[in-house]
Amino acid sequence: MTLTSPLFRLSCVALLALVAACSKDKNVDPPAELVDFKQTVKVDRLWSASLPGDEPVLRLGLAPAASGEVVYAASHGGDVAAFKLADGRQVWRSRTSAALSGGPAVGSGLVVVGSSDGEVIALNEADGVERWRVRVRGEVLSAPAIAEEAVVVRTVDGRLLGLSLADGSELWREQQAVPRLTLRGAATPAVAGNVAVCGFDNGRVLAVAAGEGDILWDALVTPARGRTELERLVDIDSAVRIDGADVFVAGFQGRVAMLAIDTGQVWWSREISSHRGLDFDAEQVFVASSDGDLVALRRRTGIELWRQDAFKRRGLSAPASIGPHVVVADFEGFLHWLDKADGSQVARISAGARVSNAPVVVGDVLVVLDDKGRISAFRAKAPPAAPAETAPAAGSGS
Repeated sequence: MTLTSPLFRLSCVALLALVAACSKDKNVDPPAELVDFKQTVKVDRLWSASLPGDEPVLRLGLAPAASGEVVYAASHGGDVAAFKLADGRQVWRSRTSAALSGGPAVGSGLVVVGSSDGEVIALNEADGVERWRVRVRGEVLSAPAIAEEAVVVRTVDGRLLGLSLADGSELWREQQAVPRLTLRGAATPAVAGNVAVCGFDNGRVLAVAAGEGDILWDALVTPARGRTELERLVDIDSAVRIDGADVFVAGFQGRVAMLAIDTGQVWWSREISSHRGLDFDAEQVFVASSDGDLVALRRRTGIELWRQDAFKRRGLSAPASIGPHVVVADFEGFLHWLDKADGSQVARISAGARVSNAPVVVGDVLVVLDDKGRISAFRAKAPPAAPAETAPAAGSGS
C-alpha cells in the first residue's frame, strides 16, 4: 500500500475524524503529569549522536538495531549509520536518498532498511556499501527480519515477502486480508532459525518457512468484535517476539498472547490493548498498554503481577527489559526505569525528544533513537550505599 492508496486515505480520514471528535469532548483526559519520586538508581548517558530526524510523528518503524559491539540506526532522511556501542564513535554512514520508514535489520553480513516508497535496500554490514536495492510496491513501516535463507519484509498492504539474501529478488509472498479501517503501522516480523512469524491487521499471526514461504501455521489471536469499524480494529502492529519455543504477540483492542512456535497453539491470552508491544525475561512479560499502563504478567500463565498507571495517556514506547529493571519511553522523551519486582519507579532521565520506537538492550546498555534523530546510549547503576554506622567498641560506654 502506498501513501496515496485508497486504504491509506480511508485509514487517515477515519482516524482524523476520530481525533476531531475527541477534541470536542470536554471530558477527554490530558496526559498524566509526572510526579517527583526518590530516585534510587543513577542513570548515565554514555554518548549521543545525530541522524536527520522528523518532528512530526509519522509512525515510522525506525528502531535501532545491534550486532556485537556495533549499533545501527536509520533516519527518514535516508541516512543509515553504524556506531561503536562503547563510545558512540561512527563506524560508517551511508546516504541512501530514500525516505526510510522501516529498519534497520542486521544479519548475514547485511543491514537492511525499507522506505515509504516501497524500496528495500541492503547494505554491507562492515562498511555500509550498497549491495542491492529492489522495489516491493508497498510501503515498509517496520523493520525487515533476516532469516537464514531470506530477508523477510512486511508491507502495509498485508503482504509478507521473502527476498533473496544475494540480490533481493522475490522468493515468495503471502497475503492477509486488510480490513477497510486500520491503524497506520505494520508489525515487524520475527525469525527463529528459518521460521518467520508476523502479525497482521486482521488479528492473525502467520508462521512461514523463510526459505520457501510454506505456511507452517495461521492463528487467529484477536477476533474483530463490535458493530462499528472503529470498534473492530484489531491490528497487530507491534513486533512479534520469539524466545525459544515461545511466541509473544500483542494487538490493539485485543489480546496479549503466548503461542507455541511449532504449532501456533495459544497457551494463554489476556485482554490488554497494545499497539506498541512487549518485552520479557525468564519470568515475566511486560506490556505497554494503549492507554499508558505498564503491565507485568507471569510468563508461563499470563497472570497479572503488577500494573503501573503513572503514565496514563503519555504515549508509551514498547518496554525494554534490562537487568533488574524495565524501561519505557514517553511522548516527551522521558525514559522511565522501573523495578521489575513491583513496578515502582526508580529512575527517570530525558532522551531529548519523543521516543516512538522501542529501546534496544545490548548487555547492560540501553540504546534509544528519538523522533528528532538523536541516538543515545544509557547505563543504570545503583548509587553507592550509605556508610554503615560504626558500632560502639566492646566495653565502651554508650
